[in-house]
Amino acid sequence: MTNVLTPVSPAAHDDGATVDVASLGEVLLGRWAQVRLDARKLAGNPELHKIEGLSHTEHRERVFKQLGILVEQDGVHRAFPTRLGGSDDHGGNVAGFEELVIADPSLQIKGGVQWGLFGSAVMHLGNEEHQNKWLPGIMNLEIPGSFAMTEIGHGSDVASIATTATFDADTDEFVINTPFAAAWKEYLGNAAVHGVAAVVFAQLITKGVNHGVHAFYVDLRDPATMEFLPGIQGKDDNIKGGLNGIDNGRLAFDHVRVPRTNLLNRYGDVAADGSYSSPIASPGRRFFTMLGTLVQGRVSLNGAAVAASKVALKIAIQYATERRQFNAASDTEEVVLLDYQRHQRRLLPLLATTYAAAFAHEELLIKFDDVFSGKHDTDEDRQDLETLAAALKSMSTWHVLDTLQECREACGGAGFMVENRFTSLRADLDVYVTFEGDNTVLLQLVAKRLLADYSKEFRNLDIGILARFVVGQAADLTLNKTGLRQVAQFVADSGSAQKSAKALKDEDTQRQMLADRVQTMVAQVAAALKEAAKLPKDQGAAVFNDHQNELIEAARAHAELLQWEAFTDALNRVTDAGTKKVLTRLRDVFGLGLIEKHLDWYLMNGRISMQRARTLSPYINRVLAKLRPHALDLVDAFGYGPEHLRATIATGIERERQDEARDYYRKLRASSAGPIDEKVLIHKAKSASKV
Repeated sequence: MTNVLTPVSPAAHDDGATVDVASLGEVLLGRWAQVRLDARKLAGNPELHKIEGLSHTEHRERVFKQLGILVEQDGVHRAFPTRLGGSDDHGGNVAGFEELVIADPSLQIKGGVQWGLFGSAVMHLGNEEHQNKWLPGIMNLEIPGSFAMTEIGHGSDVASIATTATFDADTDEFVINTPFAAAWKEYLGNAAVHGVAAVVFAQLITKGVNHGVHAFYVDLRDPATMEFLPGIQGKDDNIKGGLNGIDNGRLAFDHVRVPRTNLLNRYGDVAADGSYSSPIASPGRRFFTMLGTLVQGRVSLNGAAVAASKVALKIAIQYATERRQFNAASDTEEVVLLDYQRHQRRLLPLLATTYAAAFAHEELLIKFDDVFSGKHDTDEDRQDLETLAAALKSMSTWHVLDTLQECREACGGAGFMVENRFTSLRADLDVYVTFEGDNTVLLQLVAKRLLADYSKEFRNLDIGILARFVVGQAADLTLNKTGLRQVAQFVADSGSAQKSAKALKDEDTQRQMLADRVQTMVAQVAAALKEAAKLPKDQGAAVFNDHQNELIEAARAHAELLQWEAFTDALNRVTDAGTKKVLTRLRDVFGLGLIEKHLDWYLMNGRISMQRARTLSPYINRVLAKLRPHALDLVDAFGYGPEHLRATIATGIERERQDEARDYYRKLRASSAGPIDEKVLIHKAKSASKV
């Protein structure tokens, strides 16, 4: 193992492999490469950049004006119908939108509210008449709007929102009402200042029957005066922990009447006589179908989090290759930060995870486009998309916060300076983990899907097959509990660290270990919950609650496996041999890092021998050292220029300072005018006394 205090030159680990930065960059750009490049060009426009230090009111007005620039530059209409000036390009729309995070996260999110939530709700939940009536104004920003779903009392539990929309057949109107304080719509972008309309989600009640949550188009303000219309109340959320370019606020409705035709009725309609109809008979399926049409918010957040991680790592790794600190390996030369093993451990695994998240996001984006374009739009496809988006959005948004924090610390005091982006980005992206679905709740959604699939797999098996499966499970459990698998591994390794390392870097071994963990965790929870459905509701809920943490951990393991598989699949798209070799090592760092992270599980469940476990961390360290010479190439392949980074420490200024300092001391040592180090005198004195 390399000693953290005695760094080795990167050249010592250079085996001749090189990275083709340009071709790797093309792989990372993915299917919508040109859209991303166009969006990055737009994001490089100084008029769209965040200006630090503005008051929240100044920042809000700047961002609202920036939305107008996006409209002028035709940067926001890709997903809308071609008949209205769009291009029906759903995947490209998200790919372009998520790149705006590098200009200003407030701009990305406010644009997402206007066109990705408010506009998309009208487009996907309304009919063609609704689209023709409202979308042109939404697209050109004449109708700034809000997406009024979340309530103070029911954040992630949308099905339980309390706002009501009761049909009045006498006037052919719906009456929108907020019955109590906990039903106020909260955290709504565009609500505090700019919104003149909203898509409001409420419980649809007609003829005394509640048909569940539906969406309604509601005017909020008089566009001429920007005063609230009668019956509508609003409050400004004012300063938040981040994203202060967005005018978040609260809304409440006191028996506000809207025409019956303002019901966005693609999935549920009410006739003039009050009768309700829907193309989807099941209320539960109807609810999830309606919400599923709005999944692009999660897809976009996933991509934006990946983009921000790339920017942070480019800044931090650039700095780490220039900044020198301590002369542990030389009496005269200080060491570059990234040559320290611990610094490699801090940044390069995050780089590996970012690559995995990027490749997984590309697969999510393709799935999203397939569903929304109609190429593959079955119920199962939509469920797959919903599950995939929930899993990956959770992982990438948590990852970006970890990455920004670690990069900040790895750059020392310079990292704390706002001019170097880390603190500002972290403040703005902090809320990504709880909006468009709280990450923990989203992982529970993923876990329930895994359980459903597991149950479906064995539901129709005959008794004989099921018996054989149970026997196999029992035998496997015995094998793991008795430690026989550990013994077998130990014997196979013959005490050889080299054989253990060879097994660990094997692609099939990594896949098997990661997949086995998911399958085992799901099977164990499924077995524990098997009888819960037969119990009274309160007892069944208690059993479920007892295993909730295990469920969420299984979902997290599933998401990690998805990312590893996406990374592995991406390796097949890399044609340059040197690039593929380096990327394979980066994939190994990601995969083996997951096994190292969950090593307690693998040991306790008998999936790894103690011998092999001991070789894991030293082997990862060796792979990191081999990646060290390629670190700059790997972040350069992200394709972000100075206009995107906008961080002083990534401009080369640190290299200039360090070179100046080295030159100064080199000349000083060569001259006779330099002072003598006291340590040298002491050393000479000790040497003389020995003589």
